[in-house]
Amino acid sequence: MKDIKIAPSILSANYAKMGEEIKNVCDNGADFIHVDVMDGNFVPNINFGMKIVSDLRPLTDKVMDVHLMIVRPERYIKEFAKAGADYITVHYEACEKPIIEVLQEIRSLGVKSAVSIKPDTRVEVLEKLLPYVDMILIMCVYPGFGGQKYIEDSTERIKKTKEMVDASGYDIRIEVDGGITLENVSIVKNAGADTIVAGSTVFKAEDKKAVIKALREN
Repeated sequence: MKDIKIAPSILSANYAKMGEEIKNVCDNGADFIHVDVMDGNFVPNINFGMKIVSDLRPLTDKVMDVHLMIVRPERYIKEFAKAGADYITVHYEACEKPIIEVLQEIRSLGVKSAVSIKPDTRVEVLEKLLPYVDMILIMCVYPGFGGQKYIEDSTERIKKTKEMVDASGYDIRIEVDGGITLENVSIVKNAGADTIVAGSTVFKAEDKKAVIKALREN
């Protein structure tokens, strides 16, 4: 099994203290920094764009994990790559161009490619994409807002994805995002997840080091 990576989502950070917040979680054991980008169209919420990535990039050498929850994400891939993304995740449901072409373009820019699916998208759609991705992100809530409750049937979706990846022989990380807490993190890891996005669980914790350690080891 791959090493467990913890990816605090800055969606739950205090935007007025973003630099301080990022340094804090990085110093306390975070492996990735998960950057959710939302356009008010693909999801109902709106937040920041590529400038947040370029502004945060000098503050940390941790993996910058950029999740594009936007329509036609292919329009902005070059800009996010230039801003300093290490992974760029696009949604299966959001691309106008053929998604394989989008994933190939991400890799051509020297960035790791990832695809995400919403809770109501069948995991079987991922099978044809496996040769083109370095990571799969299984959404365990409907994307757009932090602090939602984990959707229980996500566990079976993670298991199916893990079986598919193992059968393929490709080296692909399985990331989960949405409603991950200290109480259910062992469930998603046992199902096959190796990269854990946690927003409010980390950023609202008084002892971030202890919480990140617990997410990794529980």
